[in-house]
Formats: sequence, C-alpha cells, structure tokens
Amino acid sequence: MANQNVSELKSPKRNKYALGCSLLASMTSVLLGYDTGVMSGAVIYIKEDLKISDVQIEILVGTINIYSLVGAAIAGRTSDWIGRRYTIILASLIFFVGALLMGFAPNYWFLMFGRFVAGIGVGYALMIAPVYTAEVAPASCRGFFTSFPEVFINGGVLLGYISNYAFSKLPTKLGWRFMLGIGVIPSVLLGIGVLAMPESPRWLVMQGRLEDAKRALDRISDTLEESKTRLADIKEAAGIPQDCQDDIVSVTRQSSHGSGVWRELFLHPTPTVRHILIAAIGIHFFQQASGIDAVVLYSPRIYEKAGITKPSYRLLATIAVGCMKTFFTLVATFLVDKIGRRILLLSSCGGMILSLLALATGLTIIDHSDHTLKWAIVVCVCATYSTVAFFSIGMGPLAWVYSSEIFPLRLRAQGCSTGVAVNRAVSGGVLMTFISLYKAISIGGAFFLYAGVASVAWIFFYTLLPETKGRTLEEMELLFGTFFKWRSTMKELERNIVECDDMLLLS
Repeated sequence: MANQNVSELKSPKRNKYALGCSLLASMTSVLLGYDTGVMSGAVIYIKEDLKISDVQIEILVGTINIYSLVGAAIAGRTSDWIGRRYTIILASLIFFVGALLMGFAPNYWFLMFGRFVAGIGVGYALMIAPVYTAEVAPASCRGFFTSFPEVFINGGVLLGYISNYAFSKLPTKLGWRFMLGIGVIPSVLLGIGVLAMPESPRWLVMQGRLEDAKRALDRISDTLEESKTRLADIKEAAGIPQDCQDDIVSVTRQSSHGSGVWRELFLHPTPTVRHILIAAIGIHFFQQASGIDAVVLYSPRIYEKAGITKPSYRLLATIAVGCMKTFFTLVATFLVDKIGRRILLLSSCGGMILSLLALATGLTIIDHSDHTLKWAIVVCVCATYSTVAFFSIGMGPLAWVYSSEIFPLRLRAQGCSTGVAVNRAVSGGVLMTFISLYKAISIGGAFFLYAGVASVAWIFFYTLLPETKGRTLEEMELLFGTFFKWRSTMKELERNIVECDDMLLLS
C-alpha cells in the first residue's frame, strides 16, 4: 500500500504527443531566426552588389520587424477565426512567397517588397507559436514547451549564419540571393508537418466543439483524469456550464471569434487585465530595447569596429554567436520549470547588464587607441558571446513563455499579438537606428545606452512580474491585479492552497 502511494506521487512522464505538437508549432519561429541570421551577412554583399547606402541598409534590415507588425496585429483575430493550426500553415505560406521574392529580387525596391511579404509571415509565426504551445502544454511542463519558439529562433539564426558562410564563396550577385531564397525550404517542411497536429483544445471549446476538444485533450494529457480537469477548467473560463455534456454547444459570437477583445484589453480593462497587459508589453519591450538584435544582426560590424577586418573571419566569429544563443536557450528550456521564471529572468538581465558594459568599455578603448589592442578585441568578442548567452538563458525564451501563459483564454490570442507587435516594433526601431546611433554617440556609447535600458528592465521585472511556475492557465488571473503588491497576493494564494490540501487530507 505504501509503495502504491509513493508511485501515485511520482510525476507522470511528459506526454510525447504533446511534445511533438509543441515542437512542430514552435518550428514556425525558425522563419524569423533564419531571416535575422542570414541578413547579418547578406547585407555585406547586397551593399556591394546593389550599391546602396548605410541608411538603406538600416531600412532593409529593420523594416521586416515593422512589416511583421501587420502580421502580428491580424494574427490574433485570424487564429480566433480559422484556428491556431491553420494560422501556422498560413504563416508558412506567406513566408514562402516572401523568401522567393527576395531570392529573385533584381533591385533594392523589389527586395524591399519581398521583405514586406516575409515580414507579415514572421508576424503571424511569432504570435501563433507560443499561443498554440501554451494551450497544448500541461501546467507541469508548460515553461519547457513554450520556450521552444526561442530555441527555434536561435536555431534559425545559426542556420542563417551558416548559410552566409556557405554561400559567401559564390559570385556576389548570386551569393546573397541564395542566402535569402533558401529560406523557402523550412517553410515548406513546416507547412507539411503542421497537418499532423491537432487543433488547440482551448480554441475548440471557444467554438463550442466540446467532443473534439475532449478528444484532443485525451491525446495531449498525461492521464484521463488530467484531461477531465483541463476540460473543466477551460469550460469554466469559456463560460460553459460544467454539467453540459453535449458534443457541440452554442457559444456567443463574441466568445467564438474574439469580438470585443480589444475593448476589454485597452478601453475598459479590469485591474487584473491592466496588470497582465503591462507585464506582457513590458517584457517584450525590454527584451528588444536592451539591444540584443543589434548585437546579433550587426555582429560583423561590431567585430570590424573591434579590429577584425577580414570578412570570412567576421562571419566565422558570427557563427559562434549563433552557437552560443542556441546552446544557452536549450539550457533555459530545461531550467524554466525547475527553478522558475523570475530567477532566470533576473539572472539573465543582470548578466546582460554586465556584458553590455564590458562590450561598451572595450569598444570605447579601441576607438580611442591609435594602435591595435589584442586584449581589447578579445574582451569585445567575449562580451558579445556572454551578452547573447545571458539573453538566451532568460530574457530570450521567457518573453514568449510569460506572455503566452498570463492572458485569460478570451484575451489570449489578441493579447499575445499585442506583445509580438511591441516586440517587433522595438526590434525594428533598434535595427533601423543602430548605425546612425553609433555614428552619433560612438559604438561604445550605443552599448552603454543599451546597458542603461537593461538596468531599468531589471527593476521592472523585479517589481511587477509574479512567479507563474506550475500554475494552470486558468489560475493566472489570481496572481495579477495588485501590481506592486503581488507578493501579498501570492502568499494568500499559497495559504489557501495549503488549507485546501489539509481539508482534503482530513476528509
């Protein structure tokens, strides 16, 4: 009997089907990662071939993030309308067309049009991957599953860097076109793979398709009891009576298609929704405002400024950046459900502050020196590696994990699309101003500025973001609404849980 009790207390194994679905959905993030990585090297050859200026380079590099705002803005409503699964397929199709257009671009303006189309696909992909994954994953390993998008972003970045190096030996006119056009391959594979995935059970409940939702939950849950509990929680969140056992029920248009959500988010938010919105927007804003995309996408220029002049050496050093990002994001996926969101986030942000200060100091010393300082070059290279490492172990994956899990069911799609829109707008702003910024205040001064932003981010994370590890999606609303007093709310919630457990033991 004692052995039986012990076995019941053991954590169930992760559901392999849910894991597979999460991996497939998260692969959409490869599209953004590949574009970011490949463009860092491709612009060297695009500038030479098309004879464009630094300002045009800034616009070319950064505007895909602005274009992705269009995709992110409409992806939430689209996913509420046609479902999470078909939205992933749509994202792949749009990016496929964009990659083809960029690969065959005869001039700068045609290339910009291809960037516009690809950007819409990126916006769709960034919004839908964490939403689908959060809705499929059990609470016990939701952080692990919802950090997959960042893993694939970094995997895409690394593939982009490798593509740069592989095609750099081709003639200039062909090299950059192959670098950009080869992006059609992951989009085709992804579009085919998604057909094997089930629809999100939470979306199915929003449509009143209870039987389909039950079948999906039975497949992605560890036990039938867990499946029943999750279905009951989702029905409660969707306003469907628990005693309703019909296969298909009638739901209001507002519930099924997301009508009125923008009003609830922005015009008349409750204190809870306002706190959630501030947290989601803040974590996405600071993720990008700390300058990580400047480090990743302009790393060849940083190495050039640091004193590495040979293009092939700069591209090889950049590949190492991609390796660091991918490795440490993988580490984060295994830590996020064990040690929690806040510890990773605060440690990551603190490490970034120190790394950015080291990079800024090294670049400033090199700028003011009239001869080569090898030790300063080493400091700059190591600082870029440590910056992306600290970012990837916390701020990178957790922006997607956190924002995808804190919104209530009725607000989740549009709430996440708002976070993605902020993320891409700030990223675009950073990339479109970086060259002009470092010319105005020096490249060291630019990174001192990013270190200052990261310091403000640490304060924001510490004061306003509660720990969400182990909570079900339907419990999240209890953690928010008291803003700076969330710790008192957390203690009260823990006390209530302990009291309920004691009552169950006594009964």
